[in-house]
Amino acid sequence: MQRNASTDSIGPMISTRPLLAPSVILLLIWMIVPLALTLWFSMQRYSLLDASAGGFVGFRNYVFLFTDPNLFNALANTIFLVAGVLVASVVIGLACAVALDQQFPGRGIARLLCIAPFFVMPTVSALIWKNLLMHPVNGLFAYISRTLGLPVVDWFAQWPLFSVGVIVAWQWIPFATLILLTSLQSLDRDQVEAARMDGAKGLRLFRFITLPHLARSITIVVMIETIFLLSVFAEIFVTTAGGPGNASTTLPFLIYKVALLDYNVGWASAGGVIAIILANIVAYFLVRTISHNLDR
Repeated sequence: MQRNASTDSIGPMISTRPLLAPSVILLLIWMIVPLALTLWFSMQRYSLLDASAGGFVGFRNYVFLFTDPNLFNALANTIFLVAGVLVASVVIGLACAVALDQQFPGRGIARLLCIAPFFVMPTVSALIWKNLLMHPVNGLFAYISRTLGLPVVDWFAQWPLFSVGVIVAWQWIPFATLILLTSLQSLDRDQVEAARMDGAKGLRLFRFITLPHLARSITIVVMIETIFLLSVFAEIFVTTAGGPGNASTTLPFLIYKVALLDYNVGWASAGGVIAIILANIVAYFLVRTISHNLDR
């Protein structure tokens, strides 16, 4: 009688599903309960100022939001902020990664200093930029402008969304640099030397050798950063508070204003559902793009 070698060596097969069940159930509860409550409150008339005036209103909260111009202004600001930060972080991060991949004295310290801003808390970085760099009276940029005889720019009043984008990009450029630098270090040096022997150098070497090698890493950077950038809040709260007016109000900050400043949980929950749908649409296309790049 032939015996099962795998059974003799490792014992009988044991199902691991019961062992995974507690963590999976906890994760599902952690995800589904807040989502279900958000959907429920989005169909309720629920004001923190008058809890007694509640009731089921169906899709009226969504109708109100889609007829409110502030929603489309917040969506436009969110798109501009995410797109601008993505372009800046990928382009500047790529330049930093290429520079830090070269041999020069103090390269280790330069890498450390380049990556350090990523570990600064968003609130702290926003306060640094607001009070030490972009302040129209005591800021470093104002001092440089006065020294050169140029007009002082009140960044958060004249260019609010751009200023927030600069702060957020400063935080995320190190992340792009780290990912792209790691990918650069896996580039086959023999391939680079062969291309140089064939006459490729400078921009041609970067375009036909380096950039194709970094395509997957750039896609991953775009996906991860997009997911996090859609929820930018602290930098706006600390610096502009969504103003002047609604000039720097994004979708997450609009939800905050409706919920905790206007005290309307129903409208805010409807905005949260819209944000979830938007994030899932973006994630769907990004995952498809990454899958396409990995299959090539």
